[in-house]
Amino acid sequence: MRSSLTRRELLAAGSGLAAAAALPALSGCSSLASADSDPDTLVVHTQLGTTAPGSPTYLAAVDRFREENPGVKIKNLVNGDDLAQVYETSRLARKEADVVMVNLYDKTLAWTDVGATVDVKPYLDDWGLRGRVLPAALADWTDDEGRVRAFPYFATNWPVAYNRALLDRAGVDAIPTTGDQLIAAARKLRAKGIAPVTVGGNDWTGQKLLAQIIQTFLSPDEARHVYSTGDFGVRGARLGIEYFAHLRDAGVFADKAQGLTSDSMTTQFNTEEAAVQSAMSSALAKVPEKVAGHTEVGGWPLADGAAHDGPTVIRAHTLIGFWISPNGVRKIEQVEKFLRFMYRPDVVARFVTESGRDMALRTDAVSTGFPLVGAAQRLGSEVSQVLLPDVYVPPAAAQPLITATSTSFTRGTSPARVRAALESAYRSV
Repeated sequence: MRSSLTRRELLAAGSGLAAAAALPALSGCSSLASADSDPDTLVVHTQLGTTAPGSPTYLAAVDRFREENPGVKIKNLVNGDDLAQVYETSRLARKEADVVMVNLYDKTLAWTDVGATVDVKPYLDDWGLRGRVLPAALADWTDDEGRVRAFPYFATNWPVAYNRALLDRAGVDAIPTTGDQLIAAARKLRAKGIAPVTVGGNDWTGQKLLAQIIQTFLSPDEARHVYSTGDFGVRGARLGIEYFAHLRDAGVFADKAQGLTSDSMTTQFNTEEAAVQSAMSSALAKVPEKVAGHTEVGGWPLADGAAHDGPTVIRAHTLIGFWISPNGVRKIEQVEKFLRFMYRPDVVARFVTESGRDMALRTDAVSTGFPLVGAAQRLGSEVSQVLLPDVYVPPAAAQPLITATSTSFTRGTSPARVRAALESAYRSV
């Protein structure tokens, strides 16, 4: 799938000839998401619509929108993890959807810069919706040029879940807050045949936990530098990698963690095969009621000399936003109606109460039906926040970092080799 044209030239609003020339090389990769030519049909490309958390609420909201706006039709195009690739392919043919619902990560980081989507800042202001957005969310979605990439919507809270019943069975008296306590707990759990910390060491969940542990000795500014440049040789990063390797080789992570995925991680925790998982709020919402009843949430245990005051959690506001495409600009009146509706307090509240989603918008709704999500939202000064690296990692390094993650979770891999694997992910940047 090589082309003499650059990715910037392909995704930008270039000539139809350039798009047509590139299309045959890409058409075999994924099906095109064709935009409807009907000016009264709004095409929404989304990851919500099947089993993704929040899908039933989203579909119900779309039905409500249709009832209230009979003159506007909504057509949903649903994709999973391949959404970004499908959207880019459709953009080459200039048949992209009008609105895209996806997170800020990897490929999508470049979309606004290359013209694949538009700066939504003028619309956010003109439609009077800026006040609905949490200031931290607006900052996360604003690029270095002051452009707002998308209308913020979903956020995430990423604490550590501890199965208190399994810890009690193993004789662990308290939730670990230090590395030494975590190692001691892991030994007791293994003695009872219980996996300690389950993690998808072969996918994005492991990459996030690895990044979280590496930040143990990094300030936010230092962490931004490390993940923006791939310079894992700074002192704090080296100490963090050494801390990770120490925990790994002491048996803290589940056996063969380097081959586990997010699905296997979730299964191990939800079936009580493992006692601990680092889980984003959408995963916490899926923990069975029986297990949730004896689960506590907290942060990742610290080492001596850490740069933080308490165990760490990840919080971010970039999980899903509403991006507007060049095609969407041609239907901007319909886009405005849809986004005003989705930003309404009653609609936002439904995602919190029905789906246990964290939102990037102001809301008084509480996730009472999802106790672990609510508990994570209430975590205060007893935990410290570290960065979600997604918005700082160059797109070309995102997938190689996941490959490096599997290497890192392989027991016996030296800190030097872990560092080398992480830095190698940036070679193509």
